[in-house]
Amino acid sequence: MIICVAVIEHAFLTDDFSFSVVASHSSIDTPTFYKVTAMWSSQEGSLLLWAFILSIVSTVSLAATRHKLRDLVPWATAVMMGVAVFFTGLMLLGGDVNPFETLAVVPVDGSGLNPLLQHPSMIIHPPMLYTGYVSLTVPFAFAIGALISRRVDAAWIKSTRGFALIAWTFLSIGIILGSRWSYTELGWGGYWAWDPVENASVMPWLITTAYIHSIMVQEKRGMLKVWNVSLIVASFSLALLGTFLVRSGVLQSIHAFGDSTVGPYFLALIGVVVAGSTWLIISRLDILRSERKIDSLASREAVFLINNLLLIALCAIVFWGTFFPLISELLTGTRSTLAAPWFDRYTTPVAVILVLFTGLGPMLSWRRISREGAKRVFKLPLVAAAIALVVLLVFTDAADSFWALLVFTLAPFTITALIQETWRAARARQKATGKSMPSSIWQIATRNRRRYGGYTAHFGLVVLLVGVAASSSFETKRDIELTPGQSATLDQYEVTYVAPTVSRTDQAIVFGAKLQVDRDGQAFATLNPTRQYHQVTDGRPRGIASYFEGEATSEVGLRAGMFTDFWAAVEPETSDIQRRAEIADDRFAAYMREVVQPQIRKDPSLIGPISDQLAEVQNLATGKIISGYAEPGADSMVTIRVIISPMVTWIWIGAVIAILGALFAAWPSGLLRRRKGSSA
Repeated sequence: MIICVAVIEHAFLTDDFSFSVVASHSSIDTPTFYKVTAMWSSQEGSLLLWAFILSIVSTVSLAATRHKLRDLVPWATAVMMGVAVFFTGLMLLGGDVNPFETLAVVPVDGSGLNPLLQHPSMIIHPPMLYTGYVSLTVPFAFAIGALISRRVDAAWIKSTRGFALIAWTFLSIGIILGSRWSYTELGWGGYWAWDPVENASVMPWLITTAYIHSIMVQEKRGMLKVWNVSLIVASFSLALLGTFLVRSGVLQSIHAFGDSTVGPYFLALIGVVVAGSTWLIISRLDILRSERKIDSLASREAVFLINNLLLIALCAIVFWGTFFPLISELLTGTRSTLAAPWFDRYTTPVAVILVLFTGLGPMLSWRRISREGAKRVFKLPLVAAAIALVVLLVFTDAADSFWALLVFTLAPFTITALIQETWRAARARQKATGKSMPSSIWQIATRNRRRYGGYTAHFGLVVLLVGVAASSSFETKRDIELTPGQSATLDQYEVTYVAPTVSRTDQAIVFGAKLQVDRDGQAFATLNPTRQYHQVTDGRPRGIASYFEGEATSEVGLRAGMFTDFWAAVEPETSDIQRRAEIADDRFAAYMREVVQPQIRKDPSLIGPISDQLAEVQNLATGKIISGYAEPGADSMVTIRVIISPMVTWIWIGAVIAILGALFAAWPSGLLRRRKGSSA
């Protein structure tokens, strides 16, 4: 697999357009960074990346378990090899997904990378998601091995929980990078659109989150064995489903590769995984019985179980909404879709309840908590929630949104609970060792990385949800039409369209607007949102008008702040420019027919010099036509979408905190011990 990837990467870097994948997804003018990463922008290259990452994680997992679980590992190896055979076989036999397919006629230049993918976040986003998807293969394979070998104790979980944490971490990175790209690049104004492929990534993330919590119960109490194998099977199946959605074309998505021949193969694999795993689980129910029962609802295991139910409910809502077009078509013959408001209506209550239980779990002990213990641990978080509620009701407009008010009230409860539990453990450590509080916190954290890494991840997710609640509930959005010199007022902001801008790159014409934003009469920001029009790359003659027939992308103007983001995107009025471009193209085509082609037929040696001259003429004509857009006095009207969103920055801050917590929890404790030993 390393050799395969090296060959394809070399082909991209050397502009070897004899490879179909290179000709279709790169060009001579493509920047080097995007040439390196263009492999996974294609259908066939992304499958190669999937198989490559699988080869790495499988090798690492087998190296990590080479001295243990000897009766289980061979079965797990067979499962991982089976998945690898599926992906490599798909590339060899799947029809249109062989990354090494070559062209009989080698083009001089390639089509170039899709302009929508020419953004660092978007180009890094796919391998992050793939790594998350692929890493789920390891715990799935070991779960199947445990079922087949009848070794269903917690040993297989301990050997693979790191891969589950890695999968969760990379899925989180991929999802947040995709959200950030959507927020800054697409120009529609949001970070989550409930797109089918977005949903396909979040569903395995939700179930993996449930699995990571559930395995703790089996390790501590010998319970939820059926839950754990079922959850990891569901996570892996949903990861395959996400890969299927991107490649099948069954649901419309801007993230999808479109129609392909590989969809049925993925569907068959998902069917085999689900049917085979279900049969194994049912046949092993006698040895999957829990060793203990839940003693009290006021216990950590009970909260984890409720957490699992909430996460599964959230996943079920997303699943139903995502596949509703197919369900409605099957039942009624008409394909209907459920828009973002439907998802928001049903996912919001579940997400709010999850904020509460995120704080409850750490405060409760295993088996049960006494009345006195409950009073002690709940007092401070409840006081924090009460103070937050009073402040919100008296000093803010949070009461205008019930769910946002609830999130803002529960967030202090959960955060206080997490800090309180960490502080108490550190205080006890400080009394025992006499060391400083920072040193004590570090010691308890490194001695129990899973717990305190989990607390950090919980803290980050609560911060993220606060950002989501604030930005979605209290944003101001408006589309305004302005001509140069005009202004519009939104809340306490005044937006002035100072002047139009226009520029040109090798592959795009860039129209933009210089905006001056004042807040309460004071200068606040100068923004330069743009709209880029890229030439078509389908082999048609590239006239001036072809810039308006290809992809169009946005670069938003953004003034981000800790408490407010001011966001602007521009849609220029280019009908006059397009009309002039079409007239110029018609005249150019007539000149080619009537003058140039007869000359070339008489003297073919003139092809080179004439081609160079015509290219220069067309270049000058293009510059002349587009320059009129920004000339003084031009009526360059634009539609500006302005969004004022509170606390969006806290979404990215919360995500980073959560990811750092997961990385800390997943970090191998053996490495820490080795470092300490070597330094000693």
